[in-house]
Amino acid sequence: MTLNRLIKLTLSILFVVLFSSKSFAAESNIENLKVDWSFAGITGKFDRSSLQRGYQVYKEVCAACHSMQYLSFRNLGEKGGPEFSEEEVKAIAAGYEVNDGPNSDGEMFTRPGRASDKFVKPYPNVNAAMAANGGAYPPDLSVIVKARSGGANYIYSLLMGYEEKPADFVLDEGVYYNKYMEGNKIKMPAPLSDDLIEYSDGTKASLDQLSKDVTTFLTWAAEPHLEARHKTGTKVIIYLILLATLVYFSMKKIWLRVDSEK
Repeated sequence: MTLNRLIKLTLSILFVVLFSSKSFAAESNIENLKVDWSFAGITGKFDRSSLQRGYQVYKEVCAACHSMQYLSFRNLGEKGGPEFSEEEVKAIAAGYEVNDGPNSDGEMFTRPGRASDKFVKPYPNVNAAMAANGGAYPPDLSVIVKARSGGANYIYSLLMGYEEKPADFVLDEGVYYNKYMEGNKIKMPAPLSDDLIEYSDGTKASLDQLSKDVTTFLTWAAEPHLEARHKTGTKVIIYLILLATLVYFSMKKIWLRVDSEK
């Protein structure tokens, strides 16, 4: 491989690493609100306090309708996430009743949740969920940030986008106006509002803060290894830069020797 080809390959890899980390921020057809997220970019990290507040928003508001089937309670204590203590994770899990069994008599039973249990679903099946929500099925939120074009900015914009409809805009019963939803129609009523909950850490629970915190939590749920990936990417970039530099000067020295022997 020639020096020029090696340099081009290195630059190509650097480009992919630098910009692939922003894939969750790809814009949809609607211009979303832009937020300077702490987790954005190759050196981005999650704000631990925001993640814990975001879980509180999910637990007290979103969990009434939306499941997170790919998360277990123990994930809340893992490094790179909300990092609740082991005791806190056990207490969170124990606050739920989980179906289990069969027991020795062949019967199903309920028990307090354990750290190893999956998040408890709000409905037993799809039909029950749709019946409780006017025929609409509340999507699972485990990977919602990656599943929606616009990623974190779109989720945040959607939560902030509820407002009174224009006078000439027609809405069916049970449908709401949201300027960031495609078609501006959504069946979910505004889930958040100022001071809807009381944050356990005393943070002012404004609509903006609630929306940012729960979006941060949902981003972590979709990208639980984001911080580890960013660290690995940084190391790879440094390695490639050092390698390219070493190869460049080595090849330069070799060609100087060849030229001197001609």
